[in-house]
Amino acid sequence: MVTINQSIVLIALPDVFRGIHLNPLDPGNTGYLLWMMMGFMVVTAVLVVMFGRLGDMFGRVRMYNLGFAVFSLCSIMLSLTWMDGDAGAMWLIGWRVVQGVGGALLFANSTAILTDAFPVRQRGTALGINSIAAIAGSFLGLVIGGVLAPVDWKAIFLVSVPFGVFGTVWAYVKLKDNGVRRRARMDWWGNATFAVGLIALLVGITYGIQPYGTGVMGWGNPWVIAALGGGVLLLALFAWIETRVDEPLFRLSLFRNRAFLAGNIASLLTALGRGGLQFMLIIWLQGIWLPLHGYSFEETPLWAGIYMIPLTVGFLLSAPVSGWLSDRFGPRMFTVGGALVTAASFYALMTLPTDFGYGVFALLILINGLGSGLFSSPNRAEIMNSVPAESRGVGAGMTATFQNSSMVLSIGVFFSLMIAGLSQSLPHTMHDELVAQGVPAAQAEGLAQLPPIAVLFAAFLGYNPFRQLLGGVLDRLPDGGAHLTSKEFFPHLIAGPFHQGLVIAFWFAVAACVVAALSSLLTDRVGRGHRAAAHESLGSELAAVAGEAGLAGNELVIPDEEFDAQRAAPDTTKP
Repeated sequence: MVTINQSIVLIALPDVFRGIHLNPLDPGNTGYLLWMMMGFMVVTAVLVVMFGRLGDMFGRVRMYNLGFAVFSLCSIMLSLTWMDGDAGAMWLIGWRVVQGVGGALLFANSTAILTDAFPVRQRGTALGINSIAAIAGSFLGLVIGGVLAPVDWKAIFLVSVPFGVFGTVWAYVKLKDNGVRRRARMDWWGNATFAVGLIALLVGITYGIQPYGTGVMGWGNPWVIAALGGGVLLLALFAWIETRVDEPLFRLSLFRNRAFLAGNIASLLTALGRGGLQFMLIIWLQGIWLPLHGYSFEETPLWAGIYMIPLTVGFLLSAPVSGWLSDRFGPRMFTVGGALVTAASFYALMTLPTDFGYGVFALLILINGLGSGLFSSPNRAEIMNSVPAESRGVGAGMTATFQNSSMVLSIGVFFSLMIAGLSQSLPHTMHDELVAQGVPAAQAEGLAQLPPIAVLFAAFLGYNPFRQLLGGVLDRLPDGGAHLTSKEFFPHLIAGPFHQGLVIAFWFAVAACVVAALSSLLTDRVGRGHRAAAHESLGSELAAVAGEAGLAGNELVIPDEEFDAQRAAPDTTKP
């Protein structure tokens, strides 16, 4: 439900802005557009680790159920939007931010609940099924949004309500909290420095990709520099605080575990590549390939989601299988292999021409999905198996923080790389092509100076920008501007510059996945983390039995063979 909601908004943004009567390509509305996309992600990234800690303290199921309720309420409020213009945009952004609170409650505790519920040898399979739901939702949302938004843009929010209400009731009735609950004092200074520092960092990234002054991006903006620098300093202060409080928000001691540290680094890097891929493919399909193949700009959002289905299919095929196999053979071969397969697919995608044959494109994104699925489930199981039972909530929250932050970071990285590539050749290309079509040189020069991000947003949203940008000039052209506003002119205009930026962005994705594979090689010896996690669960039960028998305080050591036999034997001591 949550990940469908994230991507359904991305694909429905043109209809949302038309519904509230705002032009998303107007420079003054760029901030609304970015915060509509990223507000949810920023809030989720900031709060998820705190909610994981609260789950450890007060019960993971309780926090999870609250997440369902908050998310459902916000979906209803979003669908009740009645205002237009700036007020309507602020209403939507505000409730999307609150909805991120519900998303954080769900993300922070779902992995920990599954880890508590399943024995060690089934966790890879269980977490693989959970990963299927999350990743598949992010791509299914593209199709659902493309179908619903043209009918009624408010339906993209209402679609979550029945599932949210059912999930709230069902989880309250059926879901039992069998985790280790640990009462502790809240780390308020850690919470404050972490939240403000991460918000400053993510906000700085958000505004860094927007134009500033005469620059195509805002990385030189003093406010952006202050936000990034201040965010880094606050996060450094947060790390210092965490080493000096009795009950830290971030258990930095978990990073002493090589499996936890290396697994999270690998997860962060692959999430960076995967997050950027979704945006690049949407721009590629909506802005270039689909119009060149006869689709109108208005219908490209729906068809972009449909043509990206092989990516989802690849993930759906490999994630459960790799989770099941990693339970039996260990995770390392799957995490390393999956990251390398994903890197190879990125490299192959950058060799395609912008007007590709769909069969080859479908095969490559299928392989990309297979690689992501191979990596995802074993990586998550490896991380969670390395975390002590009483810290699973905060461990899951830390992992979710890295992944959700990587989505915002990937937007900053990929858009920056793409804008850098476009700015090298797009202005000259646009000027020459417009003059060749009869546009006066002065107006052609003005349009050529448009920030590249406006062109990217136009492609991302499925807009034909020249119909709006040229206005009355079209009537004075020999053909009435028919060629400039055709399905072919805009795609041909941006194809070359776009491909230059695409190659730069995909090289970054290749490098990120290769480093992720190397990081996965650095995890502990296969099976070590599994056995340690399993001992914790059984040890807590044996400690209780020993206490009742007057044996408390004595160390109880069980040989591995006896431990496995006890784990497999039927439990005859409980009714």
